[in-house]
Amino acid sequence: MLKTKLMKPDKLFYIVISSIFCIVAFSCSSKKYIKEIPYNYSSDEFSQIVQKDKERSDFKYSVVDDNPQGLSDDVLKVKEKYSIILEVMPKEIRDYKLYSYIDEWIGTPYRKQMLEKQVGADASYFVQALFSDVYGETFSKTPDGIFRSKSIQLFTGRAFLKEGDILFFRYDKFHPISDVGIYLHNDRILACTAKGLQIYNFNDEYFQLRYVAAGRLKEKQ
Repeated sequence: MLKTKLMKPDKLFYIVISSIFCIVAFSCSSKKYIKEIPYNYSSDEFSQIVQKDKERSDFKYSVVDDNPQGLSDDVLKVKEKYSIILEVMPKEIRDYKLYSYIDEWIGTPYRKQMLEKQVGADASYFVQALFSDVYGETFSKTPDGIFRSKSIQLFTGRAFLKEGDILFFRYDKFHPISDVGIYLHNDRILACTAKGLQIYNFNDEYFQLRYVAAGRLKEKQ
């Protein structure tokens, strides 16, 4: 027969006291932990606060429409492309028809008295076609004929140049007006040299020594 070993009363007392102390300590620390939690709101209150913060943020940072004119994707591509090429802000590219037209011709080789896309182009022939197709204005096909047109307002100051202005150049004393070009932006011009119809820097000595005047299409009454 097995004998049950009884625990001594004094040892049992210490175990009970220790258990009570642990329970009290845990209860106190739990209350302290809960008190220190930063979110003292109910789920509804918290949701309302978050919503108000969002509304304040939406009001402060409103959505900006970067295409207020409702331009087509093709026009936006041309606008972005030439803002990069000419090193200007996209908003400065305004004459979309001009850039869309020249975009198909850039890179065409120089050919005297010829006008065929990516085959050959004479600058005065190109300018005549451009103003006819884009602006509905008829010019002569010669540089001198364009220069003498009554539809053109002539001026010399470079500070007044803007996109679409016609530039006139002189190459020798026998031809006072020998060639033409188109001003674009930021001292960049469209001209036809031995390298073909390309965008060039107007500040290059080649153009500066030959520049005579500029012409702008007069506004129709």
